[in-house]
Amino acid sequence: MPVLPGAEPYRHEGGEVGVLLCHGFTGSPQSLRPWARYLAGRGLTVSVPLLPGHGTRWEDMALTGGPDWYAEVDRELRALRERCSRVFVAGLSMGGALALRLAAKHGAGVEGLVVVNPANKVHGLSAYALPVAHHFVRSAKGIASDIAKEGIVETGYDRVPLRAAHALRNLLRQIDGELPQVTQPLLLLRSVQDHVVPAADSARVLSRVSSTDVTEILLEQSYHVATLDHDADRIFEESYAFIARIAPSVGKEGTAVGG
Repeated sequence: MPVLPGAEPYRHEGGEVGVLLCHGFTGSPQSLRPWARYLAGRGLTVSVPLLPGHGTRWEDMALTGGPDWYAEVDRELRALRERCSRVFVAGLSMGGALALRLAAKHGAGVEGLVVVNPANKVHGLSAYALPVAHHFVRSAKGIASDIAKEGIVETGYDRVPLRAAHALRNLLRQIDGELPQVTQPLLLLRSVQDHVVPAADSARVLSRVSSTDVTEILLEQSYHVATLDHDADRIFEESYAFIARIAPSVGKEGTAVGG
């Protein structure tokens, strides 16, 4: 299937400091592209992969699951580590959970991580129904475009395939068990109003990780997809300042691939 306009992966060849950005469940690199371009413009090497089953049609996503999504970001991280001397990981929502898993699994291979409204659990009665419901119901209402800023739309699916939602539930439970293995510096940015991921998820992440260098920032004017919302500039600036503090020398600018 052709990739939706704007959902293409993004790569920028910059300097010796690299950043991997992971998008969210049913979303695409479009939600992270302005952030990626900001970091690329400051000399970093940047990669934003398109997760399997995303960026085309929701039916394609029903054929994928946690191992597929994680394998893609793991592959991109390994490629960045071959290219860069220091690598950071970052993510939005499920992408934040994937970033946390990368940090847990790769240890010193990840210098630090930035997560925005990280998902930790599938909440509500639907979570308990998913193990059975996904066998009988194909999809539910989508979760894309939870954005306060008028006129801004996220490139994501308008339906959630329940097989993939069940896979997400299992993935998040697995990642929650791995959080104590996260020891790297952590910057967590959380929207005060989020209609997709509750504040309890961020609280759970902060209580479970073993990191000692931890910063939490509240985003007062944005909803879930904060990277496209009113607080986007703050996310970009704070994440760059975080990276520059840990890795003071950033590389020369390069060329972007993927638009």
